[in-house]
Amino acid sequence: MTNAVPAPQAEPHLDPRSFLRATPPFDALTAEAFELAAGALEIAYFPQGTRILSADGAPSDALYVVRKGLVRLERGGETSAVLEEGDFFGYSVVTGQVSADVVVEEDLLAYRVPETVVRRLLAFAPFTRFFTQGLAARLRHQPAFSAEPALGGDVLLPVGSLVDRPPVTIPAGASVLDAARVMRDERVSSVLLLSEPPAIVTDRDLRNRVLAAGLGPETPALAVSSSPVRTVPHGTPVYGAWQAMLEHGIHHLAVEREKKLVGVVTSTDLLRHHSHGPVLAFKKVERMRGREALPAYGTDLARMVAMLVRSGLAATHIARLVSHLNDALVRRLLVWAERDLGAPPCPYAFLVFGSEGRFEQTLLTDQDNAIVYRDGDEPTRSYFRRLAHKVVADLVAAGFPPCPGGYMATNHAGPLSEWIARFAAWIDMPKMEAILAAGIFFDHRSAGGGLDLAPLAAVLERARQNAPFLSQLARAALGFRPPLGAFRRLELENGGVDLKKGGIAPIQGLARLWALDAGVRATPTVDRLKAATAAGLLDLETGEALEEAYIFFLGLRLREQIRALSEGRAPGNHVAVDALSPSERRHLKESFLAVRTAQKYAITRYQVTTA
Repeated sequence: MTNAVPAPQAEPHLDPRSFLRATPPFDALTAEAFELAAGALEIAYFPQGTRILSADGAPSDALYVVRKGLVRLERGGETSAVLEEGDFFGYSVVTGQVSADVVVEEDLLAYRVPETVVRRLLAFAPFTRFFTQGLAARLRHQPAFSAEPALGGDVLLPVGSLVDRPPVTIPAGASVLDAARVMRDERVSSVLLLSEPPAIVTDRDLRNRVLAAGLGPETPALAVSSSPVRTVPHGTPVYGAWQAMLEHGIHHLAVEREKKLVGVVTSTDLLRHHSHGPVLAFKKVERMRGREALPAYGTDLARMVAMLVRSGLAATHIARLVSHLNDALVRRLLVWAERDLGAPPCPYAFLVFGSEGRFEQTLLTDQDNAIVYRDGDEPTRSYFRRLAHKVVADLVAAGFPPCPGGYMATNHAGPLSEWIARFAAWIDMPKMEAILAAGIFFDHRSAGGGLDLAPLAAVLERARQNAPFLSQLARAALGFRPPLGAFRRLELENGGVDLKKGGIAPIQGLARLWALDAGVRATPTVDRLKAATAAGLLDLETGEALEEAYIFFLGLRLREQIRALSEGRAPGNHVAVDALSPSERRHLKESFLAVRTAQKYAITRYQVTTA
């Protein structure tokens, strides 16, 4: 092993302790353990060309962290990897065996933790785990982002903590008058009926299903109740309760513990818990009476997303909440359009695609939507053309820009038979245009309307039997390349990387491919990855690493977009690497590595030839 020479005059901004504290696995150490490491830390300098370790030499007597400069690892005379800021070498201090030559590529400033200290740190599980676990586990266990102060009313608290009394109940045979009196006396907005299964009657039910329907006080409460009761487990995080309410369009949620109903939380309870949460935004959408309220939607949404980001909620959960909120807006716009045009002549569905179709919408993006309706005559077609123009115009007013490619209901409204034929043609003749269309329209779901889309799902089943189609879809997913060089170095453009092109888009493309291959109709990317792993289309380690990478990419992009909005800049997909902490840079590089590994699987399985 080559000894270090004295370091040049230290630069005042380097602060070794702060750098070490921000670098995994030192960031996970207890205060006592970190002081042990920081107290023994040494600064070492090696000039270019120095061979620090040799594969046929003695094990390292320290663990090194690169602070400045580059180090290359050589095996058999060939470079196998290049290490950058925040990377480690000297693993042989743990393993006892040098696996590669370690040569300085550019003048190196490194932090050195002596062997005696490293041995003591191995007693701490997070430290040991970092050097022994696989890529998926490392991505899962290391914190994705530097800590930021959380707001009050933590969205990760269990919803059971909001329950302050047992549920109020009435007999199964009670009348609506009995229900109203109990709700008045107990000062609650709902009662549970002791029927089998239990049912719920709310103050809204009494207003909408009894008074507005002209029913009398002796009407059985069971006749106007909802059953089964929507429930969540006692330990469900508050954001999970938000999601359940938004997803089902309800205002009361029963809380269950050990298979017993222990209370009911309301949208008002959640609203008190957080003044800028999804419940308030949902209530605002419900209370919209005219189009003059639409311009405020984007501002309310951005405020809600910023709050959720600061609260520490994962980007995938934020996206699902946002998507359900957008669905509520679409349903409101459809009500207005039907009010203006009259009742629709036949059942229909308002489809959403892209990030909205995958439940992955966050901030407002370009529209991707369409209308499919039951086959009818020309007046039917005319009705839905007009409906499409109204809804698309209202979405623009709410802050959703028109799609530059024209993938909107104004251009894509047609009967079910046309959509079936279109989907089938794309699968049967997988040319470039067909693959592009499939990548957009196959991520569809209904955000409003009641038409059964099972016939479209049946067409997609044909994709798994069409090898040329799957191969072309794989080729499209491989067209996005993670910005990693030959030796795992980040390839920067304007000082940063494009998270969408290098990470988000290729994972979405692979997940779509695997979902079709497995015959799975799930649209969220993480759900598709789990299904692909369960179907054996990729191994567990690769699948889990890709999931963690996707969650990280979405979260990092969302954080940077919120920051851009707060600074008056347009949000985008580019992130400056210098602005990231050492932990984030390492996470970024390993996430891109997970993408590259998964793409290799796709090349082999779908027999894609690469240039």
